[in-house]
Amino acid sequence: MISGAPASGKGTQCEMIAKKFGVVHISIGDILRAEVSASTEIGKKAKEYMNSGRLVPDEIVTAMVTARLSLKDVKEKGWLLDGFPRSSVQAESLEKLNIRPDIYIMLDIPDDVLIDRCVGRRLDPLTGKIYHVKNFPQENEEIKERLVTRPDDTEDKVKSRLEIYKKNVEAILLTYSDLLHKIDGNRPKEVVFKDIDSLLSRLQKDKEEESESVTGDLARTGNQLDKSSSEKNWRGIPTKLNNIPHSKEIRKYFYEDVLQATQRAITDGKTRLKVEISIPELNPEMDVYRIGTLMELVRILALSFADDGKRVKVCVQGSMGEGALVGMPLQLAGTRKILEFMDWGPDGAMGTFINIGSIGSKEVDEQDDMFILVAPQNAVGNCIIGDLKAMTDAAEHRPVILVNPKLKDVPGSSGVMQTMGRAERLEYAASFELCYFFRLLYYSGTQYPIMAALRMSYPYEYELYKRVDESPKIEKYVLLSKFEKRPSGDEINDVFEGKSRDKRATGIWGFLSSIF
Repeated sequence: MISGAPASGKGTQCEMIAKKFGVVHISIGDILRAEVSASTEIGKKAKEYMNSGRLVPDEIVTAMVTARLSLKDVKEKGWLLDGFPRSSVQAESLEKLNIRPDIYIMLDIPDDVLIDRCVGRRLDPLTGKIYHVKNFPQENEEIKERLVTRPDDTEDKVKSRLEIYKKNVEAILLTYSDLLHKIDGNRPKEVVFKDIDSLLSRLQKDKEEESESVTGDLARTGNQLDKSSSEKNWRGIPTKLNNIPHSKEIRKYFYEDVLQATQRAITDGKTRLKVEISIPELNPEMDVYRIGTLMELVRILALSFADDGKRVKVCVQGSMGEGALVGMPLQLAGTRKILEFMDWGPDGAMGTFINIGSIGSKEVDEQDDMFILVAPQNAVGNCIIGDLKAMTDAAEHRPVILVNPKLKDVPGSSGVMQTMGRAERLEYAASFELCYFFRLLYYSGTQYPIMAALRMSYPYEYELYKRVDESPKIEKYVLLSKFEKRPSGDEINDVFEGKSRDKRATGIWGFLSSIF
């Protein structure tokens, strides 16, 4: 995909890319004109909007693009999308169809240069050729006499178009930030293309090597290949995670990321699983924690497995303890009521495929296929481990998924914690296998700015990303290293400081040393 403001030279670069790499150049303007000219059903609908001066709706434009992408020449040669998507809705539509570029190129040019390019443009109505009063003057006086200024090339209209372009780009960068490559477009076209050529040539080489590797690994099982394909489609870590409340897109991103990892683990026969995700809205240690975000994650997990025909029981621990210590963790207060009042869909899933219960062996019914436990945790005097173990024993081979559990050992009361020995309790808590882990990393004692992120999605390795500011409003996460096991704070510090992993050290990155 390539993006550029009006007069950025995007059209010229597209021509050069298509010529050099043989990909099919797909321009939205060209598609609209072709569909309208051919009087296709989509073209007729688009024409109605265009004739009335209205914007063609996203769904019509997306339908045109996907239809073009399905043709034989595109499948054989690859594609270059020019100026699409232009909105987050269009980008999400492509994501749902698993249409994703290998690279997103943005031509970056100062506004004053773009305005000068537009205002100075002149059109030859006879040939359709574009000239510029300073940069590309006409060949002779005869041509000069018939040149005209296009109606939308006035300074006010150009500024308005630039603002619209910037808003559109900002909206879709969440989807493609991990693929973004900015190119300085304020240079001669040959110099600009040299940078693009270098990027695409390297990408082409990487894809060829990847293809050879896949060919050599065909003996792997189909299940392994499915996993590889699934992770390949991962979109990278979203940006603006410290913006509260989180956007709908960010929440949706993490819901889907957790769901896919959990599904893979269940498919592989795992039965004792846990999810640990600590974005600001899911981190009870931060004042922006939102119980609704946690409940929505649980709802999506439950509905997804119910859609597969499984009977899911969603469980929240009840009141525990004795005397002054009776009660439940504040984080869980009211969660059962929230679950009961949530929208579980119009198809009658609640009460049939989904039921709500507590934690304990009595909650395990013969018809239950799996269990999702909402943030089970110990509190002073209140140990959930005993009830939890009784429940998993009763569940036997059926999957039990803990979402953001807190099972560290705490002081007991009235013999409650002594039903199991401490070593036995810790061993049991550790028996749940992580299928998804995500945590933002900060300087020690702070919660801003975000310095890095650690992610693991079953069955893949732990991945350490560094947050990088590309400009005051644009950031991205760059992969620094991978770990077979969950890394310690010292191991993460070593990576940031460029030290060998077999050396343990602390330093200015001490903010990470106590997190784990």
